Amino acid sequence: MAQIDIRQVHKSYGKTKMLHGVDLIFPSGEFVVILGPSGCGKSTLLRMIAGLEDITAGEIAIAGKVVNRLEPRERGCAMVFQNYALYPHMTVADNIGYALKVAGVAKAERRRRIEETAKIVGLSDYLERKPAALSGGQRQRVAMARAIIREPDVFLFDEPLSNLDAKLRVTMRAEIRRLHQRLSATSVFVTHDQVEAMTLADRLVIMNKGNVEQVGQPLDIYNRPASTFVASFIGSPAMNLFNAKVDRESAAVSFGNWSSPMPAEIARALSGEDVIAGIRPEQCVVSRQGDGISAVVDFVEELGSGRIVYADIRGQIFAAAIGEDLTVRPGDRVMLQFPAAHLHFFDPITERRIDSSLASADQAGFTNLDVLAHSA
Repeated sequence: MAQIDIRQVHKSYGKTKMLHGVDLIFPSGEFVVILGPSGCGKSTLLRMIAGLEDITAGEIAIAGKVVNRLEPRERGCAMVFQNYALYPHMTVADNIGYALKVAGVAKAERRRRIEETAKIVGLSDYLERKPAALSGGQRQRVAMARAIIREPDVFLFDEPLSNLDAKLRVTMRAEIRRLHQRLSATSVFVTHDQVEAMTLADRLVIMNKGNVEQVGQPLDIYNRPASTFVASFIGSPAMNLFNAKVDRESAAVSFGNWSSPMPAEIARALSGEDVIAGIRPEQCVVSRQGDGISAVVDFVEELGSGRIVYADIRGQIFAAAIGEDLTVRPGDRVMLQFPAAHLHFFDPITERRIDSSLASADQAGFTNLDVLAHSA
């Protein structure tokens, strides 16, 4: 096992800056998932850990040793790629054992370790086949076996499931998680899929435009997003965000003819009367009549396990989960309620969370590095 320390890491391609002073700690033995949209720098960061990209500035240390100038093979990392990167002319056994062959491991020992590793990933019956004769999931298992056999301190996964169909992705997620628990190595997994991130991660890192937006356990991030970006990126459907007005004297927030009490500390923390309020779709209450704010149903999404209604309020579409007991159709008028206990508040200028218990993570002086270090 090996802790990974990332200290003020920058990455630039010419005048284009990809990473802006990233500070992170990945504790030994944890499964860390880096999540973010395309182009946010997550794969670049992973490749810098692996040694496949140069570091423009800053340091990366693995197990306490700075690796900036070390070759990839000297870092104790094994990487599983999105496109599998298998040798098509080699059998499964030869693909799995190639690193051992290059290292000069004796043939008998090599075969023993190949068979042992193939058993871990369920490939014992496929050792003499070539990649072209395998399914996508089997090829991904070969790629994982090739990483496992090296017995690395760190496993790096670069969107390894993105080429698989939906059902197979679910199966492979479970296999990767079981594999991590069995091997107890430090794992860093990059994805743009929030379901993968939420189900796999011990620790979740949210990135946006080369910066770290938030670090924490998946449910903590879901329940207390640090910014409007995180609030809108985590969750499906995304959190409803809307511009609201605040009466600081009465500590109340309003949107149209709807109003609700809000924590007095949040009202006092605002520099003006504007605030961005948010609420998750599953925490909205939808009814035919009663209290709330009037909305017109735009469309209804049937999910099998539930339904989501999308309704128009003053030209903005809000998503809300509804039960089987409520039947609505496009054009129907409904009432939406936003329970005060489930409201989130964000500064309209910085778009950072305003937290009633800590004032805010930023105001309390915490950095992403502090959050990781103190929660490890």
